Amino acid sequence: MNTQEMRTLKILEAIDRPDSPSQRDIAQSLDVSLGLVNSFIRRLTKKGYFKITHLPKNRMRYILTPTGMAEKTRLTYAYLQHSYRFYRDVRQKTRQLFQSLDERGYNKIAFFGVGDLSEIAYLSLQEFDLEFVAVGDFDTNGKPFFGHRVIDLGELLKMAFDVVIITQDHAAADLASQLIASGIAEEKIKTL
Repeated sequence: MNTQEMRTLKILEAIDRPDSPSQRDIAQSLDVSLGLVNSFIRRLTKKGYFKITHLPKNRMRYILTPTGMAEKTRLTYAYLQHSYRFYRDVRQKTRQLFQSLDERGYNKIAFFGVGDLSEIAYLSLQEFDLEFVAVGDFDTNGKPFFGHRVIDLGELLKMAFDVVIITQDHAAADLASQLIASGIAEEKIKTL
């Protein structure tokens, strides 16, 4: 599922809500520009996915058409398939990595990066006799993660671990460089 299909799905989901969101609301929820949302809405209207009715105070209400509902259903199905493949692939990669670490005698495992990858990796880790020591992140410090507190890089550097696994699904190479620059040995850093 590409970015354009994902945005189309999110816009169709937003339009299908009963609270009649504005284009500004949609742009904020998708974290994109208002102009991009306006462009998408014009394109989707031309495709017949929804109709626009005008409300008082220069507001518009978007009404999903049967064509739009069918497209939303198709995109939702594609998203579910994409998510399942992502989950299955990450589970396979994490199992292989943890098996390899276990066989090489590593025991204390730390993660860096909080998100979908870290959650799947944590669940996979439970299948092995490896000790989870911490999860670090730049942005979510102090938040809970499966009963553990997310810590910052400085605090992670004070902990004893055999390996730190980058569990962030984007910019892993840049993050590895930052971890090396902070003093973590390159051979202690693994990526998925």
